[in-house]
Amino acid sequence: MIRFENVSVRYGDAPEPTLRDLDLTIPEGELVLLVGPSGVGKSTLLGAVSGLVPHFTGGTLTGRVTVAGRDTRTHRPRELADVVGTVGQDPLAHFVTDTVEDELAYGMESLGLAPEVMRRRVEETLDLLGLAELRDRPIATLSGGQQQRVAIGSVLTPHPKVLILDEPTSALDPAAAEDVLAVLQRLVHDLGTTVLLAEHRLERVVQYADRVLLLPEGAMGPPAEIMSISPVHPPVVALGRLAGWTPLPLTVRDARRTAGDLRSRLEARLAEAPPSEPLPHPAPSRDRGLRPQTPAGPPQPAAEPLMRGGRISRLWRRGTDAHAPVSDQLVDVDALGVRRGRVEALRRVDLRVRAGETVALMGRNGAGKSTLLNALVGTVTPTSGAVLVSGRVPHRTDPRELIRQVGLVPQEPRDLLYADTVAAECSAADSDAGAAPGTCRALVSELLPGVADDTHPRDLSEGQRLALALAVVLTGRPPLLLLDEPTRGLDYAAKARLVAHLRELAADGHAIVLATHDVELAAELAHRVVILAGGEVVADGPTAEVVVSSPAFSPQVAKILAPQPWLTVEQVREAL
Repeated sequence: MIRFENVSVRYGDAPEPTLRDLDLTIPEGELVLLVGPSGVGKSTLLGAVSGLVPHFTGGTLTGRVTVAGRDTRTHRPRELADVVGTVGQDPLAHFVTDTVEDELAYGMESLGLAPEVMRRRVEETLDLLGLAELRDRPIATLSGGQQQRVAIGSVLTPHPKVLILDEPTSALDPAAAEDVLAVLQRLVHDLGTTVLLAEHRLERVVQYADRVLLLPEGAMGPPAEIMSISPVHPPVVALGRLAGWTPLPLTVRDARRTAGDLRSRLEARLAEAPPSEPLPHPAPSRDRGLRPQTPAGPPQPAAEPLMRGGRISRLWRRGTDAHAPVSDQLVDVDALGVRRGRVEALRRVDLRVRAGETVALMGRNGAGKSTLLNALVGTVTPTSGAVLVSGRVPHRTDPRELIRQVGLVPQEPRDLLYADTVAAECSAADSDAGAAPGTCRALVSELLPGVADDTHPRDLSEGQRLALALAVVLTGRPPLLLLDEPTRGLDYAAKARLVAHLRELAADGHAIVLATHDVELAAELAHRVVILAGGEVVADGPTAEVVVSSPAFSPQVAKILAPQPWLTVEQVREAL
């Protein structure tokens, strides 16, 4: 179905080609997963299949790429549209209509399909991807995850023979991601569709793949074989490598079947010392003082259960100590309500965040996480309730003053990037923050090494753009840092570097609030997890208690080693 014959791609005056001498064949009816560090050419390979490389992106392609017998050198993207459907990393760049239903129908209209066929396929796709309630909604009013589902649906309706997906689950909550992957698997198994996707959150997708293609090496083979040599791998594989399991498990189910001996060894360690968990600096008294502060030891049991009579406990709603000193409490949200047109985005939300604390906002797409972050930075005006950040009302504070107190990295990092080169962005960030020259550039090098100064931000991968936007905001070292999906597009190594830097900031007394669907990030970094649903807070408590009790938001290690309280591979490594 797809054939690469000695393919190399070089952009402009780049010293090295992005792809080099790639030679491989992808058969019909298989799901092939592309893995590799950020910036190794995964998006370029996908673009070569759809014809976007080099017809749209520029650069020089040598060798030959054929899709269903069509040579992409002589067939432009529009001449491949009936065969190849593509969803890029940025769903906003994909849309051409205003509403969900119109977007799902647009591709079929372009191919001249009959109206009755279009109507049936639109209804099928609305049901498959859980979009039925959003069919009449303007796309601009949807959350990032909802927009990603619409983008995926718009390429499913024409029934292409080849689906190209770049980070298809990066903005999706765990349940929505499983739904999308189940649809893709059904297309592969039942219709013989060939699916080629790049994804950094391998814990979500590797078990669905028929083959894995590792870049830049170009090695392709069964998932277990490639995962055994890949520098990027999910926590279940990392745990298998640590424990010496053969063959390496790819799913939680397989790992649980193998983990009996490891559980016994860890049980003995638990008797000696509990797993370490991140603590804020200084350690806040959480949950209205339900737990006495202790310098070490296992978490103390809550004085009141998380759920009582089907409703969240009043004490857990409030989060941190409501009577904390004002100087220590950076965020004070009281009964916040936000309405956007007919949609009530937030309802009576209470949140307290203290200096040195890292809080993860989690919940399904459209739950109100981004709206809450925007309320904290003043770009959304509350309909009811009150918001204070460092004693200031965000939407009434001069932005020049507020930016010294709070920094936001949005879902779309390009919203913060306006200069022509990475060096110019970093220079402007240093100047705006009053930081020493080179501060921002050092952060970029720390988060994502190998990015040249003269690179235009638009030429960076999504993960590289995110690293640059993070560096721009982190340069100012604001007391409160807000991150919206901060690991989208980042590989495991880049994510580890980001986590290390955020831990340093928390230890220095900065408060961090991040909205994320990355359960592994929450387990590794957050002191508290706040779960939103329908614009309301439905859970608020220490990470270990909230995520372990939730099948949807529990990390892989917790699922494998339950009921023991381990959350991360690093905790297990320390114990062993």
